[in-house]
Amino acid sequence: MKRAISLASNGLGWVNSNPLVGAVVVKNNHIIGEGWHERFGEPHAERNALKNCTEDARGADLYVTLEPCCHFGKTPPCTEAVIGYGIRRVFVGIEDPNPLVAGKGISILREAGIEVNVGICRDEIIKQNRIFLKYITTGLPWVMLKYAMTLDGKIASYLGDSKWVTGEIARNMVHHLRAENMAVALGIGSVRVDNPLLNCRLEGPFRQPIRIIVDSKASIAECIISSETAGNKLIYTAKQYRTIVVHTPVASAERLAALRDAGVETLLCNNVNGDGCGYVGEAGHIGKFGHDGVPERRVDVKDMLLKIGKLGIDSVIVEGGGNLNASLIECGCVDEVIAFVAPKIIGGHDAVSPVEGVGIDLMSNALQLRDVVSDVVGEDFYIRGIVKK
Repeated sequence: MKRAISLASNGLGWVNSNPLVGAVVVKNNHIIGEGWHERFGEPHAERNALKNCTEDARGADLYVTLEPCCHFGKTPPCTEAVIGYGIRRVFVGIEDPNPLVAGKGISILREAGIEVNVGICRDEIIKQNRIFLKYITTGLPWVMLKYAMTLDGKIASYLGDSKWVTGEIARNMVHHLRAENMAVALGIGSVRVDNPLLNCRLEGPFRQPIRIIVDSKASIAECIISSETAGNKLIYTAKQYRTIVVHTPVASAERLAALRDAGVETLLCNNVNGDGCGYVGEAGHIGKFGHDGVPERRVDVKDMLLKIGKLGIDSVIVEGGGNLNASLIECGCVDEVIAFVAPKIIGGHDAVSPVEGVGIDLMSNALQLRDVVSDVVGEDFYIRGIVKK
């Protein structure tokens, strides 16, 4: 099963919104076949392992990290293949919570006279498939908060300069994280300051993330209306990389039409007034009132995540800025945090922090992480953990 888990990781970044699954066929105490789910819509791990067998699999054991499927989807049921190849015993890591499976696959195998054992390396497999397990049971994407900061907790100087907080090795890791997640999200304030491309710039075949811009008034469209499209990397490359602007009903029809003409998808979400959980967008800060004295119309981040999930997006890496990060944390929407810390100090009352907003009242109420891992990445430090719920 440990080998199957290792094989499953080969599908990272390619199988979303399906699970990571690995399979190993064993006969007479020797591995005769291995496989994993390689691409979304392609054969599952069990079929790949059975196809790769170096000898007849009849009477062999199958180790698979997730319960074999028993329904027709993009591929035929894996239970049919397991029975057809004459497998004697099946060892399953965890049950599949997908309502189309949910124990039915195991029952079908047992009814066919195959011995099935469940629960080997369960905790490790649950951790490996945390994105899939959340998405399939809630419809919500896994939210990974990523930021790079100095030792004194700043992500940019008081002038807004942020290139670069960390070194090249740490920045390269971020591109791997973008490749592993289906989408990367950024608030409009950070778009204005950094003018990012938000793509994956690694050598080799990597899937590009869907780029999501949280912009309540769709103000990014002004660069199109004013004929300055070439100056905005996200808009200029929208026909090359899938790009979505999340907005509220206050976004003008002119702006939305301009975005669609440029190849940008628009996603209407509920707005939140006053003290609700939301991200402002154009105003660039969170508060009760906008510059004109009118209550802000902010993107309801909970509604945003629900609608992103309905688009088939199972995971989002959020790269800021501080106000969007704060909104997601305040709403309890963050699942994982990844922080890169550079051995630098820049100071400044007006220097930008990774999490803005009002903040917590008491230290006992602070967001806490579990399963924390840390390492040195080049000249920087790396801290990663799951949010305690």
